[in-house]
Amino acid sequence: MTESKEIANPNTGFAQVLDAAAKLPGVRINRAAYLRSALRRYCTEEQIERAIAESPAAAGIPLKVITDVANTSITFETSKVTGLSTFAGIPGGLAMIGTVPADLAQYMGHMLRISQKLAYVYGWPDLFADSGEELDEATENLLILFVGVMFGVQIAQGGVSKVAGMVAASVAKRLPQQALTKGVLYPIVKQVSKHLGVTMTKKLFASGVAKSIPLLGAVLSGGLTLSTFLPMTKRLQRHLVSLELTKPGHRSTPVE
Repeated sequence: MTESKEIANPNTGFAQVLDAAAKLPGVRINRAAYLRSALRRYCTEEQIERAIAESPAAAGIPLKVITDVANTSITFETSKVTGLSTFAGIPGGLAMIGTVPADLAQYMGHMLRISQKLAYVYGWPDLFADSGEELDEATENLLILFVGVMFGVQIAQGGVSKVAGMVAASVAKRLPQQALTKGVLYPIVKQVSKHLGVTMTKKLFASGVAKSIPLLGAVLSGGLTLSTFLPMTKRLQRHLVSLELTKPGHRSTPVE
């Protein structure tokens, strides 16, 4: 009954999961702090400061270093989300504080964390410039496109590519608000959101089934997460690295 109800309203269901995940502690990544920490072992202080002010590519940081940083972040987030999912599959785990929806929010929270980390290392501006609790609409729509890429939604790849082109061509360190909320990208976001609403419902159901199996629940839940999260993050990484924002010199002058 719950599954059919969610599928009937996929946009609402997915938006609720995304909103709940974005409000979880630690989900929002501070761009400057992340880049400073991630690049410290590879780069000079001058390179790091320029990477923060512009982008790692504009700072002349080699693609191999950027790839190593991205892979380290992927490994970290995959380990964390798999551990949480395994814990949630044990009787008395996350089931005690909200059952399957809490696990799904945690899963989505790590998807948002790795999306931000990969975006920042591959040249995107700060996605959470507004420190308010509510998600900015443009940020929310871009995150929907990122998650769509992770789930293999082809139209989401085109949407992310269009946004990247706009960011690369702009002299402002902001997302293209108009395009993401009212312009040409908005219909794409809505299609991706609808697709993800159905996809998330299926994951919710599968995860619930895994947890219902005594003793094996933890193994199945953790294994399900590992087998989905890692390939999805690599899919997003491959797409982001192909975009103009990763190319040295796409911003050859400091950005005000």
